[in-house]
Amino acid sequence: MTFDDLTPAALALPGVTLGTSYGTPALKVAGKLICRLREDGDLALKVEDGLREALLETQADVFHTTPHYDGYPMLLVRLDVADAEQVAGLVERAWGTLASAKLRKQRQA
Repeated sequence: MTFDDLTPAALALPGVTLGTSYGTPALKVAGKLICRLREDGDLALKVEDGLREALLETQADVFHTTPHYDGYPMLLVRLDVADAEQVAGLVERAWGTLASAKLRKQRQA
């Protein structure tokens, strides 16, 4: 999958915008980073700590991290081997943690 494959579904979520972060394409809600494409082609994605650890342990071929992200609720995704539906679900989950109650309510309507 590619970042472009992910973008339409993410932009359908209330309040999501396409912008840049560190000079690469990024998806944000209310100015908060959901994910961004890194220069190496991997996706940096916001995830909760418990989920982060579980994905690193169970799917190390797809999900990884670097010392730069230690202590942060971020995970790196190898898009070239990632399952598109799983990544879309993780993006939606990240959106849910960042979006305001008003935006989450719009999603439920």
